[in-house]
Amino acid sequence: MTTFAGKRVLVAGGSKGIGRSVALAFARQGAAVSICARGAEALEATRAEIAALGVTAHALPTDLAEASEVARWVMQAATALGGVDVLVNNASGFGSRDTEEDWAKGLQVDVMATVRASRAAAPLLRAASGCIVNVTSISGYRPSLRTPAYAAVKALLINYTQSQAAAFAKDGVRVNAVAPGSIEFPGGSWEQRRSSDPALYNRIRDSIPFGRLGTPEEVADVVLFLAGPAARWVTGQTIIVDGGQLLS
Repeated sequence: MTTFAGKRVLVAGGSKGIGRSVALAFARQGAAVSICARGAEALEATRAEIAALGVTAHALPTDLAEASEVARWVMQAATALGGVDVLVNNASGFGSRDTEEDWAKGLQVDVMATVRASRAAAPLLRAASGCIVNVTSISGYRPSLRTPAYAAVKALLINYTQSQAAAFAKDGVRVNAVAPGSIEFPGGSWEQRRSSDPALYNRIRDSIPFGRLGTPEEVADVVLFLAGPAARWVTGQTIIVDGGQLLS
């Protein structure tokens, strides 16, 4: 399939996990892709995977907590790809605890990087009648004693997605979000918790009606749906991708 052939896609936080799977999924369907993240080694490894699929692949080490670096990535990516059709705001600072440090991580990376990348890409998205997909979390739908800061910033993103959609509609730009549940992948937090905190891991796994954690590819499929022509009349929505986890 080449649904996205000729499209230009930017994925923030695209080196690992959900971001990596999203970037590769777009590339497999013919899109030129730019990714950013802080870790240069993982970033280059993913860029090479994208390039191996025969599409333009761009990567730039970026601290998404820094406003100037966010703008620099968007502009350099747009130059490398020749424009922007899709922006995927996936990065997270993973600030979870009710501490000044963790609140700052969440607000700067989860929230303000989304605001800043969207702002920088806006003229290009308007020119292309493009779209934005924000990655939030089911944590944004309920209170959390374990991860209060993380839950709060994810709730903010769900609300901000609606505000963005209303603001951008007049320009023909759609904005939606996905809210993953617990997702497991090599090197990710849930793989680590499988051994470091098996009681928590097992409790979360057993709370999911399908009896397992999700995969990044299952989230990527929904991101591609929202960015594609089948969702051309969908905006301001957040699709939950959790195997029924919120139902428990």
